[in-house]
Amino acid sequence: MKFDIYCDECFPDLLTSKNPKAQFVIIGGLWIHREHRDSLKEQIHALRDQHKIGGEIKSRKVSPSRIAFYRELIDLYFNKGLDVRFRAIAIDHELIDLSRFHGGSAELSFYKFYYQLLHHWLLPNADYQIFCDYQTNQNPARLHELRQVLENANPLTTFSSVQWVRSKESVLTQLSDVLTGLVSARLNGTPQEGSAKTKLLNYLESKLGRRIGATSISEKKLNIFAIRPNEQW
Repeated sequence: MKFDIYCDECFPDLLTSKNPKAQFVIIGGLWIHREHRDSLKEQIHALRDQHKIGGEIKSRKVSPSRIAFYRELIDLYFNKGLDVRFRAIAIDHELIDLSRFHGGSAELSFYKFYYQLLHHWLLPNADYQIFCDYQTNQNPARLHELRQVLENANPLTTFSSVQWVRSKESVLTQLSDVLTGLVSARLNGTPQEGSAKTKLLNYLESKLGRRIGATSISEKKLNIFAIRPNEQW
């Protein structure tokens, strides 16, 4: 089996902020069977053309004039069944001890949590391409290190690539952004009542059949791992 994973994040600044505006750092990943990747991209572009949506698709761009488009985007995600899945890791910033577990480095802790997002959903004898939303790091080897740790922990799994992608160049990263942003909105309680984002969030939950929250690892369509970050990598 071959899979592509498109990742995005919300509130990574919580790892260092002295004036936090939210509770949870969220890192999300969109898992796609590679054989369905191109058709999904084509369908998203067709939706954009139909609704005359320019620029990037992002959760923060949900507005009353665009909500019909975003609802159809959610419909498309659910219509793909388990060929397209989503997983997010939620990290309570108040539980993070950088000095004790991460060598005082917020950047290192961020990639440890990236590893936790990915590792528990990887299959042996499968091939993965992982696309991480572009970051500027103090240590330019972070992505290489992430790949090495994934390979060491999953010796029967192939990682064809672990690479950066700029969201403006990838509609699949943008779809991951939308889902990551909605998960963050629910867990962090950020959208205003009656706002377009709240309406879209409610629509997503109506399709899901439940309120967004922590799930068991067996949940396949929209999985949320609420980690307790108290162990070393």
